[in-house]
Amino acid sequence: MNITIIGASAGVGLCCVKRALERGHKISTLSRSDIPLPSNSNLTMIKGSALNKDDLTHVIKDADAVIVALGTGKSMKATTMYSDFAHLLVEIQNEINTKIPFIVLTGFGAGDSWNYNSFFMKLFFNLFLKDIYNDKTIMEKIISTSSLQWECIRPGLLLDRPLSENYRIESELYKKMDIGGISRNDVADFMIKQVENPTYLFQYPALSNR
Repeated sequence: MNITIIGASAGVGLCCVKRALERGHKISTLSRSDIPLPSNSNLTMIKGSALNKDDLTHVIKDADAVIVALGTGKSMKATTMYSDFAHLLVEIQNEINTKIPFIVLTGFGAGDSWNYNSFFMKLFFNLFLKDIYNDKTIMEKIISTSSLQWECIRPGLLLDRPLSENYRIESELYKKMDIGGISRNDVADFMIKQVENPTYLFQYPALSNR
């Protein structure tokens, strides 16, 4: 498959690139920073901005599927990056009318999943990530009410651990569901497999290693 990965220079996005290459796909990436990977005939790295209409249109138009793994790095400042991106993505979709899957990384704590976090995670979010997750929630709303073929992926706390391919997938919210940490590599594994076979379209699967 021809897969576009937006936000591919670090974190889950970079893990997605590696996992997709391992599974034999052709990858085009869009990121503002250099991607720390050796050259590969199946990898086309494009420097640009996910908030630039020309850049975003260029990487989407020939893709079989798109993975969105935008992140703010270590910054915990308030942002509109996620919602600005979502507005632009929907605008482009309305123009090109593509029916490919868009697998979008958000996080457990976005949208209505906030109510199902533990007391300690709610405290952590309120202290450090409240503004970022408010904007992720807006992104989810924009995407989920569009004509996109979407999935919003909500992993728990992201961890730097090896790939295990052993993780929980929760498609419904329920009391004491206990979504804990998960390896970035396992999140990437799930997202690539959803590109190959999107079994959670129009859903918000939550991911956890426990």
